[in-house]
Amino acid sequence: MINLSAMQLQEHLKVADPPPLLLDVRERWEFEIVRLPSAQLMPMHRLFAEVKALDAAREIVVICHHGVRSRMVAAFLETQGFERVINLRDGIDGWATHVDKGMARY
Repeated sequence: MINLSAMQLQEHLKVADPPPLLLDVRERWEFEIVRLPSAQLMPMHRLFAEVKALDAAREIVVICHHGVRSRMVAAFLETQGFERVINLRDGIDGWATHVDKGMARY
């Protein structure tokens, strides 16, 4: 697993080809407050049952509020054979703080 800050992820997304899957593992109510535009919601409690729906060959960026849940999910994905996993270590809150200061925060 690679751990990237919001600033590092912003730079990575500029050059990533094809773009990675932005996998948001927060709850729906959190996702409705703020999210990255192309993020796909799959709450952590559903992920374990739905992991087979994900493409193990695709690069996946795991996102949560502050980086704790996403780190746990990224580690789980690695145990399932996913090799291209990135954890947004400061979460969507870090993105709102350092990259897009106009985003909502909670």
